[in-house]
Amino acid sequence: MLLNNKHATANQNGTALYEGVTILFLAQLAGVDLTIGQQLGIAYLAILGGIGTAGVPSGSIPFIIVVLAQFNIPPALIAIILGVDRILDMCRTTLNVAGDLTAATYVARSEGYTLLNPETTTRGS
Repeated sequence: MLLNNKHATANQNGTALYEGVTILFLAQLAGVDLTIGQQLGIAYLAILGGIGTAGVPSGSIPFIIVVLAQFNIPPALIAIILGVDRILDMCRTTLNVAGDLTAATYVARSEGYTLLNPETTTRGS
């Protein structure tokens, strides 16, 4: 199986979910009414942000600020999120790793690899 590491940040489902939910939360907090089209635009940008955001702690904060400004939501509201961002970062990292493991398992099984062979597994006594 060929492993290619250059697209390691392309499967950041947790980051996309975090960015979308954060922007919608801050819009609601600011009292900004978003149309369905704007909400879909935010979801689309969050998916793109999940692909392009750097995989470093708080790497999505600049992206969120830009999207907030684009949809006329006060970017200063990001200060509310900064206090809990590290905890949320750990949660989205967990989701990203689970997504990567699921994708790797699917690819390995589709190529015919045996992932866990119960006969070769030894149990400690």
